[in-house]
Amino acid sequence: MEARHTWPLYGLRLTTPRLELSVPGLDHLAELAEVAAGGLHEDGFMPFSVPWSAAAPRERARGTFQHLLGTIATWQPSAWTLSLAVRHEGRVIGRQDLIAGDYPVTREAETGSWLGLAHQGRGLGTEMRAAALHLAFAELGARSMTSSAMTDNPRSLGVSRKLGYRDDGEATLSVQGRRRTLRRLRIDRDAWEAHRSVPVTVEGLSEECRELFGLR
Repeated sequence: MEARHTWPLYGLRLTTPRLELSVPGLDHLAELAEVAAGGLHEDGFMPFSVPWSAAAPRERARGTFQHLLGTIATWQPSAWTLSLAVRHEGRVIGRQDLIAGDYPVTREAETGSWLGLAHQGRGLGTEMRAAALHLAFAELGARSMTSSAMTDNPRSLGVSRKLGYRDDGEATLSVQGRRRTLRRLRIDRDAWEAHRSVPVTVEGLSEECRELFGLR
């Protein structure tokens, strides 16, 4: 029996002109762990509020592997994290997440992502976020989506602005013993419609998948 018969989200595919996004099986999960081990940002810079990427390469790889398996093991229709491996030209290059709680009520989810350092600066981050927004708004009936980035992370903030997000406040965090400022961002359906420019195809979003998202 194929895994998708037990866990239908394995059949979900998002495609853009350059990318394919899907829930990773063990092979692609191992590739994703290798990408994390290879580096996600320059030394001395921390883009994440939880500094998991500061670990040694082997620990980053194992942590990535365990975390992704955990998103499936702990999935509930009332609280879920859809964690997608992103492939470019057949190679895994990063990860795109959608995270929600009580989604049928709120119709709002948060995006998070990372790309291997070697694949940054080519517009791929914008394309993979556009795929996630398309899934949320066009297929899952979202009313709004949120994201966040440190104020000293212009690349991530630039992706959000290009796609139509607006500022939604700030939070002060302690990260690695330093005070950091996190900027929250929000996009609603009208802004998404006005800024959408990346064609996205969704396959495999069956009724069984919709039930896992809490949608009937």
